[in-house]
Amino acid sequence: MNGPTSGTPTGSRGSLQNDAQASPSTPPPAPFPTFGAAKNDRADALAIVGLTVTYRIRGRDREVLHDVSLRVRRGEAYGLVGESGCGKSTVAMATLRYLPRNGKVKAGRISIGGEDVHALDADRLRVMRANAISMVYQDPARALNPSLTVARQVAEAFEAAGASRTDALARTPDLLRRVRIAEPERVMESFPHQLSGGMQQRIVIAMALASNPALLILDEPTTGLDATVEAEVLDLIAQLRAELDMAVLFISHNLAVIGQMCERVGVLYAGRLVEEGATRDVFTRPRHPYTVGLLRCLPASGRSKDLDRLDTIAGQLPSPGEAPPGCIYADRCRLADERCRREAPPPWRVNAPHGEQMARCHYHERAIELPRATTRVTDANGADGTRGMNGTNDTSGTAANANGDGTLERPRDDTLILRAERISKTFHVGGTTVRAVDAVSLDLAAGETLGLVGESGSGKTTLAKLLLGLIAPDEGSVIELDGAPLPPRVTARNDDQVKSLQIVFQNPDSALNRAHPVKRLIGRALSRLGSLHGPAREARLNALIEAVRLPDRYLDARTRQLSGGLKQRVAIAQAFAGNPRIVVCDEPTSALDVSVQAAILNLLADLQREHGVSYVFISHDLHVVRYLSDRIAVLYVGRLLEVGPAAAVFDGPHHPYTEALISSVPALDGRSQGKRIRLSGDPPSAASPPSGCVFHTRCPRKIGALCEQEDPPFTDAGDGHRIRCHIPVAELRALQNVTRER
Repeated sequence: MNGPTSGTPTGSRGSLQNDAQASPSTPPPAPFPTFGAAKNDRADALAIVGLTVTYRIRGRDREVLHDVSLRVRRGEAYGLVGESGCGKSTVAMATLRYLPRNGKVKAGRISIGGEDVHALDADRLRVMRANAISMVYQDPARALNPSLTVARQVAEAFEAAGASRTDALARTPDLLRRVRIAEPERVMESFPHQLSGGMQQRIVIAMALASNPALLILDEPTTGLDATVEAEVLDLIAQLRAELDMAVLFISHNLAVIGQMCERVGVLYAGRLVEEGATRDVFTRPRHPYTVGLLRCLPASGRSKDLDRLDTIAGQLPSPGEAPPGCIYADRCRLADERCRREAPPPWRVNAPHGEQMARCHYHERAIELPRATTRVTDANGADGTRGMNGTNDTSGTAANANGDGTLERPRDDTLILRAERISKTFHVGGTTVRAVDAVSLDLAAGETLGLVGESGSGKTTLAKLLLGLIAPDEGSVIELDGAPLPPRVTARNDDQVKSLQIVFQNPDSALNRAHPVKRLIGRALSRLGSLHGPAREARLNALIEAVRLPDRYLDARTRQLSGGLKQRVAIAQAFAGNPRIVVCDEPTSALDVSVQAAILNLLADLQREHGVSYVFISHDLHVVRYLSDRIAVLYVGRLLEVGPAAAVFDGPHHPYTEALISSVPALDGRSQGKRIRLSGDPPSAASPPSGCVFHTRCPRKIGALCEQEDPPFTDAGDGHRIRCHIPVAELRALQNVTRER
């Protein structure tokens, strides 16, 4: 394999350990290298040169960052992406000089606005943190003190910057208005638990902006938020950045969010910056195989499990401190040869359409041609490693089973196995009646995936618990399995009924006992659900392990020793121990990297093809829902507003609420799906829903008193697609086509 014929390698940035020890009066270091750093870092909000960070683990220093150099210009948004464990958050913590006690900067220089962070004494560092740099963390609930009001916490941010308490409280309402919070005086008197997740994140952003920082670091600020709330938070960040000319370092595993928010992007792998450039260039023509792999993992618009399996990245990240002689990515790269394993690639740089692009790959020109790690659905046979739970090759995906359009004939028919008729659930909380699920009717066919979508509080998880019998529905609700009534409580269901409905939770830690090894966890599920013992249980356990692609070496491991993706595989194996007919998947991939997410989605699709199992799939990631679902149901404040085939629901016509959800989803090219529909206010409380159409208080297409006074009926949009709206289907189609054209 020949080397690249164009592009120029830059030299090593080397170690700047002495700079980190310099006094504030020490002259500036030598000019930055030509790539990835400005010649005068005082023009940059953040400049990192040759950063190497180690953690002391079991008596040894292990490198978690190696020779990382990047810069964020004033007013610029820079995205940092990569799998969990690649070092993204460590970059942020080192920038703040806030590494854990076992971490240290071994070499390199970090400067903010030209100030060497590691040359500052404690007082000057405190002043810099209070005035020049702020950080917003992933979980706003953990960043806020539950025992203090919003007013007190936001005021503290002003006080840290030197304001008096009286002045701080006086300035708080204006700051809350800046982050688009209506009625700030009311919100100031609230405690964090009384606010929605999106509102909590706005409060955290307000606290971060109290000092008008030159640099704002965002560490996964929208993970776990609904599509509409995520869009609002991202809009807010973009507007504030423009107003304040603020630089942003945006850390995320959501590549679409980075595509929307950031001008430039850096890709971290195992503590090394392997690619960097303008976001449009990197996402359009990536030049490192790792970046190519990440982009191919995404369930992009229009992709379906019936047509195309998601590509994955084989193998795992190297352990911290591992330093092979050649390319750090060689063991997982399908372009690697002996040169890659022998020689570490230099940072090749080329002129791309929107600026300079760097990639640490010997064959960066051919990276875009990277062979797939997984075969396509229509080509799949035993050769792709897909094996059934009985240990035989799974040939359900062979080309012989493919339809003429390339879609796969799956073991699915129109036989209804589950029916829920006017199912409701009312809670009584502190004397208040809360109607969490209100007269929802759904059905599920064999081998079908029904996606449940809607904002937090819409009743998705409550509905799932009702189907599983974890909570009992109200009187008059009907749940049937194979046409026979299903007892409302799981404790009253027989063994076959319990085995037929299983669940995979969002957080596998909540379903896995940390005290037991993997083999025992799955074995206990087999004993309880499969009634298997002795050799039969051992054979079935081995088949399950193989089916969920769990390496044998992890059988004796405790869950604390497993990655998030491996834990989720164990949880899926537990759910399938009793050969379930229906599996409820409640946000099973929301906390996973895109590479792990792709593997789990492929696994769920493979198991469905092999066994004809049905899924109820809950997620706020609409790309994932569209990829995996055959039909989609849209919930809002406990009511069903739309249900139909996935393509029909996404392509329209659709309910105005569905239209707003879909328009909020970012795409890799930085654009939302059509014209962005902004909803005003928060969803109404299920304790006091509005009269008429439950959505009329936020609906951008409201047609007057009719919406306020009468609950709309379902109208038929064809092919089983039903929409609960007063606006006729033809008019919805015309209105939404006009919106898309704009």
